[in-house]
Amino acid sequence: MVKVIIIGSGNVSQHLIAALHKTQNIGNEIELVQVFSRKKEAIMSLFDSDKIVNDFDDLLEADLYIIAVSDDAIASVSDQLPFKNRLVVHTSGSVSLDSLNNNNRKGVFYPLQTFTKNKEVDFKNIPICLESENSTDFQLLEKVAKSISEKVFAINSEQRKALHVAAVFVNNFTNHLYHLGNEICKEHQVPFDILKPLILETAQKIITLSPEEAQTGPAVRQDGKTIETHQAFLSNKNQSNIYKTLTQSIQDNGKKL
Repeated sequence: MVKVIIIGSGNVSQHLIAALHKTQNIGNEIELVQVFSRKKEAIMSLFDSDKIVNDFDDLLEADLYIIAVSDDAIASVSDQLPFKNRLVVHTSGSVSLDSLNNNNRKGVFYPLQTFTKNKEVDFKNIPICLESENSTDFQLLEKVAKSISEKVFAINSEQRKALHVAAVFVNNFTNHLYHLGNEICKEHQVPFDILKPLILETAQKIITLSPEEAQTGPAVRQDGKTIETHQAFLSNKNQSNIYKTLTQSIQDNGKKL
């Protein structure tokens, strides 16, 4: 039985607790034995309150300690762990392996997904990116990851950094573009719901096509007249600048192909 302890009570931690608890209930050889949380009430609905601690000195011995806290708190939490030579990992996409204290063996257990509080996710479809300092620790991480996900990858720190930046483009920036589209609709009394089938179709195309193959619109068609009409329509300077930047980027990409 692989004994796991999670340190943290935020979005990532809560989703990991739920996923590990679920896999434990169906008989996998993974046991979530304890959770560290400074605010016990934050996770009492997810886990046995008797197994939640708020003092590092109360941490039990385990095979794996997963630090699931904000990026800027990882190093500090790692420094406070009162033991040595145990496997300690973090869940960040952008923080280096070296940020973890040298007292313990280091690793990364990075689920690449956007997590929202109270929004359930299916961990089976979430890619988990793993990194460790030796093959034995990697095998343990892989066993835990495969108990909750069907998509497990060996990814080094530089590759993970690249993935995290790419994820900001395809997730955070894309969502902001939805926000801008919603603003334009509101300004002109048009229901944003009309655009939702288009959003879904665009996302679904990427499953079978490359982004280059899926690209449509006036920029890739070099439709200068429509582009000029759009730019004249946009009175908001921020929206206009973003439109110009993305149009130019699409056109520049087309020249490379």
